[in-house]
Amino acid sequence: MSEFGRRTFVASAAAAAFLAGAPGSSEAADLVAGNLPDFHPALKDELTFPLAWGTSPIRDFRAWRRAARSTVEEHLLVDRQHGTPYAPEFTPGPPGDSCTRELVTVSLTRFERVRGTLLTPDGPGPFPAVLLLHDHGARFDIGKEKLVRPWYDDTRLASAQAWADRYFSGRFVGDELARRGYVVLCLDALGWGDRGPLAYDQQQALASNFYNLGSSLAGLMAREDARAAAFLAGLARVDARRVAAVGFSMGAFRAWQTAALSDDIAAAASVCWMTGLKDMMVPGNNTLRGQSSYYMLHPGLARHLDIPDVASIAAPRPMLFLNGAQDTLFTADGIRVAHDKLRAVWRSRHAEERLRLKTWPDLGHVFVDRMQDEVFSWLDSVL
Repeated sequence: MSEFGRRTFVASAAAAAFLAGAPGSSEAADLVAGNLPDFHPALKDELTFPLAWGTSPIRDFRAWRRAARSTVEEHLLVDRQHGTPYAPEFTPGPPGDSCTRELVTVSLTRFERVRGTLLTPDGPGPFPAVLLLHDHGARFDIGKEKLVRPWYDDTRLASAQAWADRYFSGRFVGDELARRGYVVLCLDALGWGDRGPLAYDQQQALASNFYNLGSSLAGLMAREDARAAAFLAGLARVDARRVAAVGFSMGAFRAWQTAALSDDIAAAASVCWMTGLKDMMVPGNNTLRGQSSYYMLHPGLARHLDIPDVASIAAPRPMLFLNGAQDTLFTADGIRVAHDKLRAVWRSRHAEERLRLKTWPDLGHVFVDRMQDEVFSWLDSVL
């Protein structure tokens, strides 16, 4: 474990056995089938999302954005970190394919330093840039390495290549973006790579301990991602007007969330994470396990806003949402509800052409090469 990970976790051998995946099939079935209270339909009925655009009494869109963003930030339970110096440290790596490669260590909060990978295309710049946000996947030994080929660690390279083969058609998405002329920044979220490895069954305890300390695991990740966007936009090599957030799975959640919370993001592409909340809270859904859900749970926020309502704070900036119809993590109804809400917001801003919603009928929870190519082409068109 790296010096970063040693500061954060002390994992037992028993806990480490859970590293590669979720609970066993019988245990998982019990968790996703039986954890809702008998009266959960009544609780759902009480969720009317009164602050949603179009439902809220606030009719001026800019005023609504300010109010909605403020409400989200109140539920992060982590203070803004604007006064914390980034104090970046850059460590050059060997040349990449038409790009330079660096490890960068920065302070995203006042609590600890975070290490990430930074790819810069060859040439004079300034360049458009992508904040690339890694997934969850119940795989914690690699974080940034899931998306940027790790030139600095052969063990992680083997693990990362297996991940890329499984979900990304063997590609490293960050390297592909750098070849196409984008500066790419990818950092570890708490629990992954240099900030772990966390074990699957440690997530719930970690989140609980954050709550006991008056803070939030999901809120920390949200604050860090917004700060990472500002750091990236502030680099001299980057055109600050052309910074996008891109992610798959939990990284997709992070991408639209960062666009909602940060004006440094000009566009966002989210692959395989968008749904209506009520349609996700149903027997059989992975969310009912808890555990990994805590990275995306802001307590009490659902009393005000649905999931697509939060993403709509980014309107009318360009946004791309891709889903797979065979994705077992999100119901077809949930995707439809979310897309309808998003479409209505962008339409109200006369900006429908800036919102792209697509469901691939033959794909599941993946970010394969043809989906990547669509994202790359879209980024070229909006940035």
